[in-house]
Amino acid sequence: MAEKEKPKDKPKEKPQAEKAQAPVEKVTPRLREYYFTECVPRMMQEFKYRSPMQVPRLLKVVINIGLGEAIQNIKLLESASQELATITGQRPVVTRSRRSIAAFKLREGMPIGCMVTLRRDRMYEFFDKLVNVVLPRVRDFRGMSDKSFDGRGNYTLGIKEQLIFPEIDYDKIDKVKGMNITVVTTARNDEEGKFLLTLLGLPFRR
Repeated sequence: MAEKEKPKDKPKEKPQAEKAQAPVEKVTPRLREYYFTECVPRMMQEFKYRSPMQVPRLLKVVINIGLGEAIQNIKLLESASQELATITGQRPVVTRSRRSIAAFKLREGMPIGCMVTLRRDRMYEFFDKLVNVVLPRVRDFRGMSDKSFDGRGNYTLGIKEQLIFPEIDYDKIDKVKGMNITVVTTARNDEEGKFLLTLLGLPFRR
């Protein structure tokens, strides 16, 4: 009798890590695309720039929460850091006091707040959310003051409570916390900075 053919061994599957993965398509933030297609031509026309490279742009956005109460209650700092991470999608850095102040029982190096610095895509995504979702939720909002520029085209605005961010769950917060948001640009002066931020959607008070 003819011998039965032995079944051929099935080819071993490659480990999951070795399988070719489909490249993930990177999505350009809406506001970044809007800056290049709409803002750059308008600013070149307004300020007579010779090259698109001269046009001011957003450099970074810094969000800072200061908590003097953290001296007595370190849990406040932990919750603030967690909320800031939820809002920005980036892990905050703890800020510490630079000098000792006896009247406030503050020693040099003590943790007194947290901050996040956003650049590139995360910066554009946060700024887009800020002007189109967050600020319209402020009660009796009438626009931003144009007096908060620093003379070099950078703008700082204050938020009184973190509750206006859609990511924050009202039932889970332990304390209402304010924050400062600084928008750093490459503008040479406040006029250029204000024109840029206006084009990007920041509503200034008239």
